[in-house]
Formats: sequence, structure tokens, C-alpha cells
Amino acid sequence: MFKQNLIYLCNTMKPNFRIGFGFDVHQLQAGKEFWLGGIQIGHTKGAVGHSDADVLIHAICDALLGAAGLRDIGFYFPNTDAKYKGIDSKKLLAEVMRLLTENNFKVGNVDCTLCAEAPKINPHINKMKEVLSPIMGIEISDLSIKATTNEQMGFIGREEGVAAYAVALIYK
Repeated sequence: MFKQNLIYLCNTMKPNFRIGFGFDVHQLQAGKEFWLGGIQIGHTKGAVGHSDADVLIHAICDALLGAAGLRDIGFYFPNTDAKYKGIDSKKLLAEVMRLLTENNFKVGNVDCTLCAEAPKINPHINKMKEVLSPIMGIEISDLSIKATTNEQMGFIGREEGVAAYAVALIYK
């Protein structure tokens, strides 16, 4: 009887887990503000973009939207729309979370990797997690942010750009 009840529960309570992947890249330019993970980081260069060019938040948004089957960040926040010029990417993430909630999704966890030659990212990771996890409605421990360099190779290694990767697990 127990086995039958367990099988019944498993078959009737199928959780809807989904995984999404996000990627973003921006050029770096001297004299620009450098926003990563919702915080401003002091550096001689900053990312160039229509919004605040926060590659980490943009990658997270794409991972979440992709997992929910809701297209991508450019669909909702086109770089041709003046109302998004210079916008704080935390507002974009909040809007993505509204879309997920509207579609009955919750975030399980998010795993990210930032790729930049400089500045050092590790000293800023805890603050990024403190800023981003409440926006996504998750515990700090459910958000992983890692950093790496490109070993001085390519556009990242030459400090011409920065990239971010994100994977998100969402569920109904």
C-alpha cells in the first residue's frame, strides 16, 4: 500500500523544473562606470552598453527568461528603446522576476561565472550576492558567483571586454 501511495504521489505531483543558460558580453572603455552584479566597482574602465551594461545581471536575466521559455532580455528591454537608456539593470532583473512570478515560477538557484582580466572580482562577490539574492527572492546560499580571468588571451585578456555566464534552475 505504501509503495502504491508513493507511486501515486510521484505521478500526480510532478514538479516542473526547468534550467536556463545566459551569456552576456560588453566592451570595456576608459572613463566609464563599471557595474557588475548590481554594484559599482572602482576601475579605470567600465562596460559600454545601452543600459548600465551590467553583464552579470544581463546573463542572469537571460538564464531565467530562457528557463521559463520567455525569450530573451533583448525582447523585453530592446537597446533601441530610449526608456532603457542608462537604466539600472537591477530594475530589469526585478521585471524579469515579475514575469516569472506571473507565470508561476520560482527560482531554485543561480550559478554564475564572471570572466574579466581586471579588476579582481572576488573581493566584491559577497556584496553582489547580498544585492541580487533579494531581488530574485532566494537565499544568498542559492546564488553562486565565481570569477576567472582569460589568462591574458583574447579580448578579455587584453581588457577590451568582460563576459558573464549564468545557469538558473526554476520551478513551478
